[in-house]
Amino acid sequence: MVYYVEDDTNIRELTIYALMQAGIEAKGFSDDLAFRRACAQQKPDAVLLDIMLPDTDGLAILKRIRQTPDLQNVPVMMMTAKDTELDAVRALDGGADDYLAKPFGMMEMVSRVRALLRRTGMGQQGSPQSDEVTVGPITLSDSRREASIDGAPLDLTMREFDLLSFLMQHPGVVQSRETLLQRVWGWEFDGGSRTVDVHVQTLRAKLGEHADMIETVRGVGYRLKDERRDERKDERS
Repeated sequence: MVYYVEDDTNIRELTIYALMQAGIEAKGFSDDLAFRRACAQQKPDAVLLDIMLPDTDGLAILKRIRQTPDLQNVPVMMMTAKDTELDAVRALDGGADDYLAKPFGMMEMVSRVRALLRRTGMGQQGSPQSDEVTVGPITLSDSRREASIDGAPLDLTMREFDLLSFLMQHPGVVQSRETLLQRVWGWEFDGGSRTVDVHVQTLRAKLGEHADMIETVRGVGYRLKDERRDERKDERS
């Protein structure tokens, strides 16, 4: 079940219709009060949130979701009014798993929602085989959904965790934006590379002084620095 909080009736009804036509059960709400009542009756599998709402801010709803034990692990996609980096970063920093700028195409929206729903049950599609991986100062356990750096826990969103996990499974290997979209997001369409860039930016911010562990390969994509390979080079030199 997908819940969509949007005060614009036309957008809300069209989005719900598109999801239902795609075989995804969905309900729409015009304000936070109706949404809260629905959550009390049935826990959603994913939530779509407009940022600007009549009775509250979508980011405030997101914050409450992340602080509510029964809902804190529900994937959330923010529907931003403008395709600006600031809007995206605010949403991701607030704990959103993805964002989609208005106006958006219905096929793209449905594909992203499907990806969110697929990622809800980790350990199925896209999960790393090994339980714990360590690359340099970063250690990640997929089964526990935990990551740490220099022994300090990392507070990552679902998508940031999946991105870091995938990069750590292939240290030193350059991953194109298209590959990351397919393997981490599970998207079934081309484009949208800014989503990858923004998530890399927020992930680097959380890595702090080790932000350079994620290297940019101009014109291609990103890779996680393979410190083991660097050590072997130093030994040979």
